Amino acid sequence: MTDQLRIDFSSGAVAHRLRFGGGRGQALPRAIGLKGGKTPNVVDATAGLGRDAFLLASLGAQVTLIERSDQMHALLADALARGAETDIGDIIARMTLLHGDARDLLPDLMPQVVLVDPMHPPRNKSALVKKEMRQVREIVGVDADAGALMQVAIESAQKRVVLKWPLRADALASLPKPSHQILGKSTRYDVFMRG
Repeated sequence: MTDQLRIDFSSGAVAHRLRFGGGRGQALPRAIGLKGGKTPNVVDATAGLGRDAFLLASLGAQVTLIERSDQMHALLADALARGAETDIGDIIARMTLLHGDARDLLPDLMPQVVLVDPMHPPRNKSALVKKEMRQVREIVGVDADAGALMQVAIESAQKRVVLKWPLRADALASLPKPSHQILGKSTRYDVFMRG
């Protein structure tokens, strides 16, 4: 690979979203339950590039990121360390990175809210997925155990589980019907309420 993947929370699309993204009115914060002054603690069970976790932390949430890939974990740790030394250090301070399999870690964390954003199924379109996402897929694979992770998340979450999934993709097999959905342009958030 000629261009090595690098995560940066203080520039590019992440910085633009921070400044102009629409705050708590965006689909993800609404799905997580950031409304009416409520700011639940969130576990991002499939941290990946950490962008969703950063968005939620920028809106005041304490976010625990779980990443099982050694390489992605190292990239995230580097990005968090660099970000902590900048003007976004207060946001980074609300993010905690764990290394391991979320299926093993979630039961002990007893999270209020769990976000699951597994690698999405291959698209039927001819256009390529963005290069950065192709690089992530090369590193983490296909997340064939996404259904099992969702089951653990539903059993572990105190308030809700949010599955980030392609808008038109079929539901993950063996999951109950979501309590509700929040639809974006190309993504939907299936929300499973608990308690």
